[in-house]
Amino acid sequence: MQKKILLTGGNGFIGKNIQESFLAQKYEIVAPRSFELNLADTDAVDEFFRTRWFDAVLHAATKPGHRNAKDPTRLFYTNTRMFENLARHCDKFGKLINFGSGAVYDTAADNRLVTEDQIGRRCGEDEHSFCKYVIHQRIKALPNAIDLNIFGIFGKYEDWEIRFISNAICKTLFNLPITLRQNRRFSYLYVNDLMPILDYFITHDTTYKSYNITPNEETELLSAAQIVQKLGGNNNEIRVASSGYGLNYSGSNARLKDEIKTIQFTPFEQAVAQLMSYYRQHQTEINRNLLLEDK
Repeated sequence: MQKKILLTGGNGFIGKNIQESFLAQKYEIVAPRSFELNLADTDAVDEFFRTRWFDAVLHAATKPGHRNAKDPTRLFYTNTRMFENLARHCDKFGKLINFGSGAVYDTAADNRLVTEDQIGRRCGEDEHSFCKYVIHQRIKALPNAIDLNIFGIFGKYEDWEIRFISNAICKTLFNLPITLRQNRRFSYLYVNDLMPILDYFITHDTTYKSYNITPNEETELLSAAQIVQKLGGNNNEIRVASSGYGLNYSGSNARLKDEIKTIQFTPFEQAVAQLMSYYRQHQTEINRNLLLEDK
């Protein structure tokens, strides 16, 4: 009998990829849209769980606060409320897998290959980081919840207007300059590589409550731009506004690899090539004018 999974945020970048992955064939995935289930509405969530039980909840829903967000207000209130409305029904599902962020370490800090035992040494300065920190602390107190610290993730359906790798690919397809404010080191996960990790966490009990979901190597933004440029084949310009390195944003995956012994990651250049192929096939859907201004 298939396990029954509740997926929140099913219409978002990660949610769409989950529903197109092998997970959708292996599990019965229920992914209500926000107009069908408003996670910030306590009464609505109570009614939803009144007659339902799930083997696992994949909590990917979030109110975004990025520079392309339509409404970045009340971010902390909305995201913590959505989480709490799920957490108060923890008796209605086997486990809660929360899509967290490297921001739990505080994006105002220089985070390079940080480890999970460093969480809590800083309390996030900005609203996004503080929200991730508070939710992480709540997860520690729940008996059936784990937190996935995702630093950078890329793939189809992400916002190509602002997300660096997709933005660089789209600019290359239109022979526009690739731009970056400053070189930085990231832990960039290819979204396809997330799926077997989720599969493991759905089907196994875990040793810890928190895992950095990061690949084996860091990626420098400048190196990523050069790989995109090479794969594009048209030698478009790469512009770097400031010299040197900005704050690092990478995490160690030692705990993850110790938990999932068979874990594998797609080589970065291969992943970028796959994503570029996707954008080539959908180039007519990309508005070139939206690539002319950096947000």
